[in-house]
Amino acid sequence: HLVESGGGLVQPGESLTLSCAGSGFSLDYGAVGWFRQAPGREREAAVCSSQIDGTTYFADSVKGRFTISRDDGKVYLRMNNLKPEDTGLYYCAIEASPLSFQDDTCIQLAFGSWGQGTQVTVSS
Repeated sequence: HLVESGGGLVQPGESLTLSCAGSGFSLDYGAVGWFRQAPGREREAAVCSSQIDGTTYFADSVKGRFTISRDDGKVYLRMNNLKPEDTGLYYCAIEASPLSFQDDTCIQLAFGSWGQGTQVTVSS
């Protein structure tokens, strides 16, 4: 299963890096995605990355502020200039089958494995 970490309470404008690790397996392969669910709202895709063709999806609300990376078998979400509206439960997901995000969409149902989430709260 997947385990997210790195969440916490930060002030607006600050940065945070979330990590996602597989329990006994590497996340170097397959598609990976970071999704988030704000209180009272549906879960949405924030950033998704394809290992097959290198395409990356960014939600409009995070473009220019969030980046995704892989290193040492883990997946990271770097979040800069955080805003109160970034508050939510952040989930990591992976999918072994080839996914592409060249059409600028990231479908949650396409991902087969999910973590339990890590809470990010942005508040002054």
